[in-house]
Amino acid sequence: MQESNNLSLTETAGFDAALTRAIERVMAPISEATGIPNPFYTDAAFHEAEYQRVFALGWACIGVGADVPEPGDALPVTFFGRPLVILRDRTGQVRVFHNVCSHRGMMLVPEPASRLRVLRCPYHHWCYGMDGSLQATPNIGGAGEHEHADFDKSKAGLREVRTGIWFNLVFVNMSGDGAPFEDYIGPLAERWSDFKDVKLVHGGADSKASLEINANWKLAIENFCESYHLPSIHPALNSYSRLEDHFNIDVPGHFSGQGSLVYNPVLAADGRSLPSHRGISEQWETGAEYASFFPNMMLGIHKDHFYVVRLDPVAVDRTVEHLDIYYFDDGQVRDDSDLRRENLKIWTTVFQEDVMVVEGMQKGRASPGFEGGAFSPVMDGPTHTFHRWIAERLAGNRPRVSQAAE
Repeated sequence: MQESNNLSLTETAGFDAALTRAIERVMAPISEATGIPNPFYTDAAFHEAEYQRVFALGWACIGVGADVPEPGDALPVTFFGRPLVILRDRTGQVRVFHNVCSHRGMMLVPEPASRLRVLRCPYHHWCYGMDGSLQATPNIGGAGEHEHADFDKSKAGLREVRTGIWFNLVFVNMSGDGAPFEDYIGPLAERWSDFKDVKLVHGGADSKASLEINANWKLAIENFCESYHLPSIHPALNSYSRLEDHFNIDVPGHFSGQGSLVYNPVLAADGRSLPSHRGISEQWETGAEYASFFPNMMLGIHKDHFYVVRLDPVAVDRTVEHLDIYYFDDGQVRDDSDLRRENLKIWTTVFQEDVMVVEGMQKGRASPGFEGGAFSPVMDGPTHTFHRWIAERLAGNRPRVSQAAE
């Protein structure tokens, strides 16, 4: 096998030729398809192209509403290197802005804050309302002169990012011209409609964790798509929720994953478990579903809790997983702290067990002997669905990458 078969942006064929070859291979029927090739996991120029073509043009999750629980709360986040700030305005609405002062581009909110009435730039103290409007410009007209006839404050407010909220998750469409949020979230909201009226309550500090992984974000999604690895990687989980107790979830164009038919956890030695949400259909008594919701979320829904793992693609070979667990009423959060801590322990253990294989696959992407891999027609359908989703979006929108990357 020739190493030249392994695609790279440095080849004379160029980015679009490499992309065309990859798409043809991925879009084939699963029994004939090969996966996305190595440079899509290892080349920084491909990583930036993914931002432009996949993330910016569509919707992606950047946080949870529980991080800004009260009016005046603000949380700075970085998304593919772009500084943003999530805040809750005076009316209680969650909003997202580019986290830079419109004066000289200074980082506006450098760290989490609460009870803010305005956003004050630390450089020249320009102040913005929680709606992004420019409110004050100290000394703009000279010492003690805070206005100037030639400067229109109404034209210098913060740039707001198009935002959608579902299940207390905060989504953004960076380009501003993606599909309506309702169309994006609709298929998953319909599938999980039994939970549409739940009162979601975040479990607090003992329902939150982060995990750094030295791997491309796509590998975490691919791993979460399938239950094929349960016997080898999650022996404790597989001891009661066996491979044969799982089923595939496949909704092309939106999400894929797997579900369990035997969910019934006991979280304490005395047999206690978390209370179930009332009013859901019978399927959830022993059922649970785990969906990779494209592009960057891994979601788990159960009769007694909901979790999200939001992937932050820090670099082409580095990802941070942010886990947040929600419960369905105040009673669970108030009365069952020991059960919440045990629940967090269980899920963090599962995700930590995955680190070895996700990082191992990243290391394997340096091999010229691997060109995307094969798929099991039975076990890998959800993973192939994700590969096709990525390929379709890369093919549909082709802004140029920089000349330096070609």
